[in-house]
Amino acid sequence: MNEKVCTVVVTYNRKNLLLECLQALKNQTRPLDAIYLIDNASTDNTPKFLKENGYITKLPPKNINDNWEETFFITLSNERKIPLHYVRMKNNTGGAGGFYEGLKRAFEKGYDWFWLMDDDTIPGTLALDKLLKKKEELKDLNIGFLCSKVVWIDKNPHIMNIPAIKPVVNGTPFNLFEDKNVLVVESASFVSLLLNRKTVEKIGLPIKEFFIWADDVEYTLRITKNNFLGLYVKDSIVIHKTKTNYSPNGIYDWRFYYNVRNWLWIYKLHYKKKYIFELIKNILLTPRLPFKVWHTNLKASIDSLIKTPKIEGKTK
Repeated sequence: MNEKVCTVVVTYNRKNLLLECLQALKNQTRPLDAIYLIDNASTDNTPKFLKENGYITKLPPKNINDNWEETFFITLSNERKIPLHYVRMKNNTGGAGGFYEGLKRAFEKGYDWFWLMDDDTIPGTLALDKLLKKKEELKDLNIGFLCSKVVWIDKNPHIMNIPAIKPVVNGTPFNLFEDKNVLVVESASFVSLLLNRKTVEKIGLPIKEFFIWADDVEYTLRITKNNFLGLYVKDSIVIHKTKTNYSPNGIYDWRFYYNVRNWLWIYKLHYKKKYIFELIKNILLTPRLPFKVWHTNLKASIDSLIKTPKIEGKTK
């Protein structure tokens, strides 16, 4: 395949896992053509750590007024050299902002395929190869994205990264290609998601205002709602090394706000007729939540109503 594949990795304060992720990327049987590394203003000396381990040769300025980018070259396991585009963000923009920035820059550089993942994603050596082979095997389909099987460190499926399946998506039964170890899915996570230029041209970029959580659901749902197909490739396996095998539901720390607001935004953007119902239902269910998040739940609900996020990057 002559098309160039660029991996987009977003990192924040997980330098040891990032190093493991980058090493796994270097070991892919289908060599990468480039890596875009978005450092979300990490405070754990990530730039120094990358320099010490040979990924960059120059540190970003200590005080930057804008996002800083520099291109370095790294050597893959097959001795091939590829560019590592390192972006040091001025501020932490969350996973959503990081993927927005990385995909935008990789697209502008002219790459053909974009492989998105977090810094705690450890792809198996065949992960990319399997995705691309399924893409070729099913090339007559209007493929919008392909995603991997995501497991936790114990090899069980990672709950957070299970794709959404409907009986039929864009007229295609979800199990039409199960003999090829492929399922049709409606949405998926950014933990090993492969998409191409025509998809980005048609549907734009991830919504950076989401900050964290559900930005990947919105983006992949936007893809399938524009008549593309999403494919889950069982043979492409990655490990998501979170501390526990969890999902966002039932987590009541600072991230709770984003989970509530962002899911309501998804309804507002893609299920307009259901949005008001979901908004009212969410507000009425407040007393069933832990008392400490009552105010947060109401604020997230109201914020989803008074603002609608903007979709950027659409060219068609």
